[in-house]
Amino acid sequence: MKEITKSRRNFIKTTAIATAGFMIVPRHVLGGKGFLAPSDRLMVAGVGAGGKGQSNIANVFNGGISDIAYLCDVDDRRAATTVRNFPKAKYFRDYRQMLDQEAKHIDAVIISTPDHNHAMIAMAAMQLGKHVYVEKPLTHDIYEARKLTEAAQRYKVVTQMGNQGSSGDGVRKLQDWCNAGLIGKVKTVYCWTDRPSWPQGILWPSTNGIVPKELDWDLWLGSAPNKPYIEKLVPFNWRGWWDYGTGAIGDMGCHLVEPPFRVLDLDTPIDVQCSVGSIYVDEFKRGYFPDSCPPSSHVIMTFAKTKHTKDNLQIHWMDGGIKPGRPEELLPNEPFGANGVLFEGTKGKMMCDVYGANPRLLPLTKNASDKTKPKIARVPGDVNGHYTQFAEAARAGYGKIALSSPFEIAGPLTETLLIANLAIRGTDVQIPKANGGFSYPGRDIKLIWDKENLRVTNFDEVNQFVKREYRKGWSLGV
Repeated sequence: MKEITKSRRNFIKTTAIATAGFMIVPRHVLGGKGFLAPSDRLMVAGVGAGGKGQSNIANVFNGGISDIAYLCDVDDRRAATTVRNFPKAKYFRDYRQMLDQEAKHIDAVIISTPDHNHAMIAMAAMQLGKHVYVEKPLTHDIYEARKLTEAAQRYKVVTQMGNQGSSGDGVRKLQDWCNAGLIGKVKTVYCWTDRPSWPQGILWPSTNGIVPKELDWDLWLGSAPNKPYIEKLVPFNWRGWWDYGTGAIGDMGCHLVEPPFRVLDLDTPIDVQCSVGSIYVDEFKRGYFPDSCPPSSHVIMTFAKTKHTKDNLQIHWMDGGIKPGRPEELLPNEPFGANGVLFEGTKGKMMCDVYGANPRLLPLTKNASDKTKPKIARVPGDVNGHYTQFAEAARAGYGKIALSSPFEIAGPLTETLLIANLAIRGTDVQIPKANGGFSYPGRDIKLIWDKENLRVTNFDEVNQFVKREYRKGWSLGV
């Protein structure tokens, strides 16, 4: 565990150095597993070719050094556009067959499936020595995030999570401001989003749907429990169900918690507490929907003190349209934003939008006179450079080019968001009362997190969510 933390901090320091440019050297000089001569084109396989997968694949290809050689999707409808765009790519439905048959021809794999299948696909590719780009959040479970972080070191492959804002100029400007002491030591951070934009806080439908002929439902389920198909779950609403998604914080936390995580050099939280919005089934009774994420939540995560914070730091996460109070430095008509991050320091405040975009000091009049010199190296191409950075690093080989969101950084960030979800899920843990009915003790406590052993020490009932049981026939492979 100490080695992982040390490696993560080394990556953060390395990222502050130049992230672009490399020498063209012969294959024999690079050598070793997971290396590809920079003079070669990168042979890429995309698992999940529709939706976000479509844009991920196109962006890696548009870097100009990659060939999209293989495509894999369980839903022919979703994959159709990407298949048309890359007619020479060989198409599969089952990633296992693709890797079994074509591994020797694949250099890198882009994984853009629903959350519950990220880890096992990434692990299978990494064990074959393939570089991996995995859409956010990195994993569905805390245990999976830890195992992928360890695997990145073990297999010596290039890794990147799909939180492209981590390559943006915005978060680097926030780093420069913080390092220059413009807002002093940070006391509190607020992160908020208007997500979810899909149904949450609902019962699993009682009526089964008809599986479209283009969709392989069994393959889509993958590691998840065997349940019947329901209408409107695919392609997007799965995010609101715990079996497949990770709720609003899983969807947006990698874009909103990432700036303070990077700027303040944070590790996983030491404790977490939350409250959630209620849905009422009638005028007096709150609904009980343990399969579904809540409609809104407010989570408070406590992090150990760093050189950038005044004391232990609290990050407030708010979703479902909940927002913190407007900073007094913001004029009445100056926008606060539906998604954003606010840093409160001992000497001032700064904020940004999603992806770390539009960084600004408060009051806004300070920005016109800001003369802080940029010292944190920028990624060529800003946010879009996230994809080219991965392709160039994969082509150059492990350890040759610094990345913005390698698993050494993305793993602990993902663990952080999923620890927050332990508190959210804990609010629906029912304990039978001796005289009938149920109590909900998880709604009123602070969860204490044991990082080394991956468990909550004072409310064992939520530890079942740290590592779920995969459906028979599916495995993480560790």
